[in-house]
Amino acid sequence: MLSSRTKHILHCLLLLTVITVFEWCSGGVKLGDQINDLDPWERYGYVGCVVLYLLRLLAFLSLPQVMFNFIGLTIYNAFPDKVTLKGSPLLAPFLCIRIVTRGDYPQLVRDNVARNMAKCTDAGLENFIIEVVTDKSVGLSTHRRIREVIVPPLYRPKSGALFKARALQYCLEEGPNYLADTDWIVHLDEETLLTENSVRGILNFVLDGKHQFGQGLITYANEDVVNWVTTLADSFRVADDMGKLRLQFYMFHRPLFSMKGSYVVTQTRFLVCDLALNDLENITLLGETRIGGWTSVCPDLPVTKRLEFEFQLGLQVPQ
Repeated sequence: MLSSRTKHILHCLLLLTVITVFEWCSGGVKLGDQINDLDPWERYGYVGCVVLYLLRLLAFLSLPQVMFNFIGLTIYNAFPDKVTLKGSPLLAPFLCIRIVTRGDYPQLVRDNVARNMAKCTDAGLENFIIEVVTDKSVGLSTHRRIREVIVPPLYRPKSGALFKARALQYCLEEGPNYLADTDWIVHLDEETLLTENSVRGILNFVLDGKHQFGQGLITYANEDVVNWVTTLADSFRVADDMGKLRLQFYMFHRPLFSMKGSYVVTQTRFLVCDLALNDLENITLLGETRIGGWTSVCPDLPVTKRLEFEFQLGLQVPQ
């Protein structure tokens, strides 16, 4: 069986081959007799030539993201090995796995809560709770590790946040919030499923304690494929996570371009500052596989999809 390193080398060779073939077939690279002496100023006129050159220059707007994607996909192993725990789960701080939903698909939520509970238990997680924040009751069974929070219809946060951000902000209010400053929250969407690797990665991340925010890679269509077109379209999001997002978090420990709105791991005391999580929901977000991370810029202020990641990351500044 091929090793992780061998798979990554083959992946890099395939990527370079695809880029080379595309450039040659599209005329981006001209060799020998293909080169011509066409004078665009004479052929199209000054106005036409300027317009055409400006249109070509527009392609460079995406160059920073393209470079980050390419570098991230090549310098970091795209086939990482199984995650191993770096500490005892018994020593891990309290984890709140917070799932946000409108409550339109209660059966889906109940099934995914049960599956995530099983994965957490299988990974050895002990000190945790799964919390479902919903606009409508989803009928969760009574369990000491399951909590259902229904957002009141008339609740309006001071920031004016709506939808998912509104629900998340409600959980931070004085009444509903029961978490200590040292606890950690894993933010998920209703369709997101954890894996044992992701749980181990989260444990390693919070035990490490270097970063206050974390983000993990999300993969799609791990089970039955319903629509091949949309499934293939989602593959771009995975590549974006494994390339651009991994590089920005590993190397710069900053969300330079964006971050995803799901699979965000945060320490409770850093959620409420000048830039709270409900504000993040109104920003373009992003994430990655074994991400690095960044540190909060306001630590002194008082506290008023399918996941297949390895979460050894965080949003922070160090390493």
